[in-house]
Amino acid sequence: QVQLVESGGGLVQPGGSLTLSCAASGFTFDDYAIGWFRQAPGKERERVSCITSTDLRTYYVDSSEDRFIISRDRAKKTVYLRVSSLKPEDTGNYYCARRPAYCSTVMSEYDYWGQGTQVTVSS
Repeated sequence: QVQLVESGGGLVQPGGSLTLSCAASGFTFDDYAIGWFRQAPGKERERVSCITSTDLRTYYVDSSEDRFIISRDRAKKTVYLRVSSLKPEDTGNYYCARRPAYCSTVMSEYDYWGQGTQVTVSS
């Protein structure tokens, strides 16, 4: 069955870095774009980054300010999100989700979601 499993979250001090992983299984990895979404406490879920399936185009939310880097490893069927210079406002549950081929900001177009990994930025 289709599975997306996030890992790599945790408690980090402001200014720190984390690498989040999204491990995929049960489908043809190369056919799907993978997006990373964040849901902060009391806020709506938003897409923070996405990478397309084959041409590897990348997208980032404006607030990332070049602090986020998304990448994918075909052999490991895993998508990574490197987040640096973390701020308290980066706190939230980070989810990955798949969409056929191309990225979109419309969340309903992503058909499978992982369970999320919590990132807390606090001193």
